[in-house]
Amino acid sequence: MSKLAFIFRHPPYGSASAREGLDALLAATAFCEEEEIAVFFFDDGLLNLLREQQPEQILQKDTASAFKLLDLYDIEQRYVCADSLQRFRLTPQDLLLDCRPLPRAQLLAMLQQSEKILTF
Repeated sequence: MSKLAFIFRHPPYGSASAREGLDALLAATAFCEEEEIAVFFFDDGLLNLLREQQPEQILQKDTASAFKLLDLYDIEQRYVCADSLQRFRLTPQDLLLDCRPLPRAQLLAMLQQSEKILTF
């Protein structure tokens, strides 16, 4: 599995957690091979990937479009919790990135194989 796992659990707005996590993730690509990094979106963290967000309505910067950089940086190990998708009544098509939906238990098993885990 991955050497370095990034978990996004917090919503895109209300704190700087998501933006700081994305910054750390992109910085890590300078030191790691793409296949050594995996990204997981759980709970409110999957809201970072919703299409057609309008952050200007709440006077916030757009962080969702910045997640599109994962394609540019060739980070292909991207997973979203299928249980969280179901909780929010969303489908993978509602997300701006292609992420593999997997059950929470399977994602947690994958995370146990990671050498380092950073949570945002």
